[in-house]
Parts: sequence; C-alpha cells; structure tokens
Amino acid sequence: MKIYGIPNCNTVKKAREWLASHHVDIPFHDFKKAGVSEAMLSAWLMQVSWDKLVNRQGTTWRQLSDEQKAAVTDNASAIRLMLEKPSVIKRPVLDVDGRIELGFSTDSYERVFGK
Repeated sequence: MKIYGIPNCNTVKKAREWLASHHVDIPFHDFKKAGVSEAMLSAWLMQVSWDKLVNRQGTTWRQLSDEQKAAVTDNASAIRLMLEKPSVIKRPVLDVDGRIELGFSTDSYERVFGK
C-alpha cells in the first residue's frame, strides 16, 4: 500500500488526514521529490484511462499552452506529459495491493479500508 501525491495539495492533505484519523499508516510518495516512473504510469494506465489520470481541471493543465494540451491524445503522450510535469497527475493516487483509487472521498476510502 502507498499513497502518491504532492504534500501541499488540498485533496492529498484531506486523504492523509482521513488515513491518520482512521489509524491507517501507509507510506507517502511525493511526486515532486521522488518522481514517477514510466513503468508506474503504464501500470496505472492499465486500470484507468489517461483522461482520468491526467487532471485536466487543475492549475498545471490550465497553464499548458493549447498546443501542449492538444498533443495529449493517448497513453504515450499522457505519459510524456506526466513524466515532465508530475503535478498534472490526478491526486492522490492510492495503491492498495496493486489496485488504484484516484482522488479522495470519504465514501471511497471507507469502502477500501472497511472503516
């Protein structure tokens, strides 16, 4: 089990607070400090589509040029973008035994952790 994200992201903060308040201790992987790998992103893209994994609502996406946005059309181009700008990845990514959950909601975490 591991949770991936960026520490100053509000959604990541909420997820980590929920985990702490429910005594779920899992490692945190900081995208900015520890990075992401192509293999990791490819594995995630086997479970979710690139347009779910790329956060097109966030600041990083909005700051891209129209050309950069238009260039993201498939897994390969999404991986290139996420490797270059990990903050464009939907956060947090919760990995539980190889199965991932994107984002945070109390309902989904209660379901995953049976709390």
